[in-house]
Amino acid sequence: MFSKIQKYLRILLVFFFASTILSVVVLKWCPVYVTPLMLIRAVQQMSRGEKIRMKHHWVSMDGEMSIYMPVAVMASEDQRFLQHHGFDFTEIGKAIEERASGKRLRGGSTISQQVAKNVFLWPGKSWVRKGLEAYFTVLIELVWGKHRIMEVYLNSIEMGDGIYGADAVAWQNFGRPASQLTRPNCALIAATLPNPLKYSSLEPSHYILRRQSQIMSQMRHIDVFPAK
Repeated sequence: MFSKIQKYLRILLVFFFASTILSVVVLKWCPVYVTPLMLIRAVQQMSRGEKIRMKHHWVSMDGEMSIYMPVAVMASEDQRFLQHHGFDFTEIGKAIEERASGKRLRGGSTISQQVAKNVFLWPGKSWVRKGLEAYFTVLIELVWGKHRIMEVYLNSIEMGDGIYGADAVAWQNFGRPASQLTRPNCALIAATLPNPLKYSSLEPSHYILRRQSQIMSQMRHIDVFPAK
């Protein structure tokens, strides 16, 4: 009996690793047209009796997206993105210290971790999901590299109610393609990313305008993202 259980466990492990590695390899080249979060939001909309809203246009980061967009999100979300290997232990340490001192909790997730969660997993804070997030983060860092991770991030991240990716939010809120977003446009979009369902780049609050100014200041210290 025990040997059979071991056999099934080995089969499950082989299937898990084979399927996850294959999916990561495939998505290194193929556009990510839908993510678990997009499907979850669609189900939530239907459960409220609303029409499904899912605006998403995949574009290449080279030539079809403003050079300021990756700079803005690095300034806002992950300033050491090009230096770390998926995990920013400096930010993780700061988050642990702030938690121990009783300060307001803040996220320490890198752009790589956010991509791993958005593309392959579901929202949540369980140890199982965090463990899988770490696993996929290591995989995409090894297989995709920084350019592809950033491209997927900018095309799949939630940027408003039913709006996913830089090109969709560019058309929806600025009436132009992502390639024509200005430096202030990109900083404004990045300012909303901590909570794009609460904050808007179309009708920014005073708080978001302050964040935009701070991000533009930080952008001066970050180089343009290297081409592929």
